[in-house]
Amino acid sequence: MDTTRFERVKQVLERRQTDLTVCLEEVHKHHNLSAIARTADATGCHHVHAVWPDNQKWLTNNTSGGSKNWLETHLHRTIDDAVAMMRAHNPEVQILATNLSDDAVDFREIDYTKPTAVIVGQERDGISPRALEHADKHIIIPMQGMVQSLNVSVAAALILFEAQRQREEAGLYERNMLDDSIKHRILFEGCHPIIAKQCREKELPYPALDESGEIVADDDFWQILKHTQSLEATNDSQ
Repeated sequence: MDTTRFERVKQVLERRQTDLTVCLEEVHKHHNLSAIARTADATGCHHVHAVWPDNQKWLTNNTSGGSKNWLETHLHRTIDDAVAMMRAHNPEVQILATNLSDDAVDFREIDYTKPTAVIVGQERDGISPRALEHADKHIIIPMQGMVQSLNVSVAAALILFEAQRQREEAGLYERNMLDDSIKHRILFEGCHPIIAKQCREKELPYPALDESGEIVADDDFWQILKHTQSLEATNDSQ
């Protein structure tokens, strides 16, 4: 086990912000999906939401650069479902929508130390009227040129890094917000992906990890992992 990698993953998970999230409403282009996922990971988000009415595949390893492996991604059929889950995670969340309206405010005027969810819209049509109804505030990125909007991934990056700046200043990244069980799952899957896949196939719980990230398991575990067919394979043979 690469101890340096293990310690790096632990440090990242200890700084995760479970009360900062982004919601992608029908953002379809894979390069935008990938860029936003990478930004969410880089700024410490733990949850990312995406609205996909057609239940399409959201991210692949090729397009996400592996970022999705470190995030909890939630796919929803409607914006109503997405907002319901975001409010269930934190009833105090302020929902922001990127939208050029009469009452929109500069995105830098928002207090991002509060629980925050940012909705960004589809590349062509922007945010839907229904999503705007859910928003507590509309935010804009001021423009000094001829264009009136930025690429959706660029806009998301500017907003999330402003949130990171404010949260760094407030010391919010010093909080340990993830449950130990969630951290253990992500650590195990990130540091031992092959063993993790075998455990899932054979419905075995992930064993403990020591301080260096090495697996702590008895002989029975290894024997089961080596010799027992997965439940799916057993059903297929019957």
